[in-house]
Amino acid sequence: MRPFLKSSVLRLAVLLALTIWSCKPQQPIAHILAEFHNPSSSYVMVAAHRAAHNGYPENSLPAIRHAIDLGVDIIELDVKVTTDSVVVINHDRTIDRTTNGTGDPEAYAWKDLQQFRLEMPDGTLTNERIATFEEALLLVKGKAMIDIDIKTSHLKPIVDVITQTDTWDHIFFFDNDYLALQEVRDRQPGAMLMPRAYSYQMADSALMLFKPPVVHIDHSFYTEEVCQLIQNHGARICLNALGTQDSIIRSGSLQKALDNLLKYQANIIQTDEPELLIPALEAIGRRTSGKQ
Repeated sequence: MRPFLKSSVLRLAVLLALTIWSCKPQQPIAHILAEFHNPSSSYVMVAAHRAAHNGYPENSLPAIRHAIDLGVDIIELDVKVTTDSVVVINHDRTIDRTTNGTGDPEAYAWKDLQQFRLEMPDGTLTNERIATFEEALLLVKGKAMIDIDIKTSHLKPIVDVITQTDTWDHIFFFDNDYLALQEVRDRQPGAMLMPRAYSYQMADSALMLFKPPVVHIDHSFYTEEVCQLIQNHGARICLNALGTQDSIIRSGSLQKALDNLLKYQANIIQTDEPELLIPALEAIGRRTSGKQ
């Protein structure tokens, strides 16, 4: 099939998938967990980066609700801890970019952080405040998994909130700092981890150290060899669409993006465009269970 015809067929299939998908109920957590623990499945899991934040402040409760409504499998959130040990959702070292406040969120007590409001990327001020991790967990519980991007050295409060909300089976921790991941395991021996690797050798070490259910790799070494290594250890392969591939998705070149993302069997894709990626995967049959 000629490339332009192939692209047109995919776009029509995506439109059909969007129509069907918009009428479907959200995925129950039992289905999501079954897929997560089945790395040989052809089902491609979608992770919403900083929640589904197109039209919403990133890492906010409305962005989390939107991600749930879209039917994403995994919601990626960034966590910090206040001076009074409240775990909050925030990505940057400071709150300058995302709120009308300034400074390090970990230098504030929770009650003082509540005075600030979240901003949209264009600077528009909203009525939303920085959310607590507990609020996020209670909102997501039973509906999706959470990928915790560790942005703090204060891990005990995070562990405590997960225990209090009884959501350990929903959670996995992401970091390239293997000492931080080991501390998580020391505090909660059964905790699920997603180590980040930057080479075949680092992926091999992560698999041996943690026996993780998933390894995060980069496009720079997204090869058949490294993917086979991860699959042979019974783990899923997480790859970012962030940046280049998301730009291709936004441009409408869906087939090109899917070819780039799926060519070596990555089966968790983190994206800023879950609204577009999910129906595109639906259209090619990669959101149904089955062997690859």
